Amino acid sequence: MTDYRVYRLSNGEKSWAIALGCTIGFAAAWLFYRHAIAGLLAAPLGLLYPRYYAKLLGGKRQYKLRLQFKEALHALSSLLSAGRSVENAMHALDKELLLLLGDSRSDLLAELRIISIRLQNGEPIEVALQDFAARSGLEEARSFAEVFVIGKRAGGDLVDIVRRTSQLIGEKMEVEIEVDVLVAQKKFEARMMMVMPFAFVGFLGLMAPDYMEPLHRGIGLLLLTVCLALLLVCCRWIMRLMDIRL
Repeated sequence: MTDYRVYRLSNGEKSWAIALGCTIGFAAAWLFYRHAIAGLLAAPLGLLYPRYYAKLLGGKRQYKLRLQFKEALHALSSLLSAGRSVENAMHALDKELLLLLGDSRSDLLAELRIISIRLQNGEPIEVALQDFAARSGLEEARSFAEVFVIGKRAGGDLVDIVRRTSQLIGEKMEVEIEVDVLVAQKKFEARMMMVMPFAFVGFLGLMAPDYMEPLHRGIGLLLLTVCLALLLVCCRWIMRLMDIRL
């Protein structure tokens, strides 16, 4: 079963990421130093890019899974409100969710089918939910599984507990999605801010090479190196600043 906390790149994706990372490293160093040797020395830094690329793709997959999980919680709440038991609602949830998502190959539908099969084989539902929560890495799935286990052990109205929990978690996720929409433009502006210094230096080097010439020899090289290091630190700080979590 898939572990959504780790994204493993295929050979093609890894090769593409290495090629892109080495190209970016070469281009960035060449724009600053205007020397092929500097570009060749910086190009191997692109070997670190596959790790970042895998994290990026994994984040997108988890974000999509979170959106689908929110829809699943709403569908589950509706099924429980219609009078179904928790087990029957879980069996019917994949069919309900398919109507909402329209994608039979989605990750969450595959997970729901696995849970349904495990229930048919006599496995407790809380074990299946906890396993999915652990592999998905979703805080919402973990909270849902914990509430379900506590409610079942306490012997309360499990249907009402699950329904209320689904509604609360769904409302929390809706707030997080609204925050993501609000900061989407700021994230785009942050990416532009990270690219503009390289574009500005490249523009000056192309349009006014005599103006940039003193920076390509002597103490100018040291100054460029310090500026490049500070720029990379700022880029890292901006990326962390834009990573907003509730």
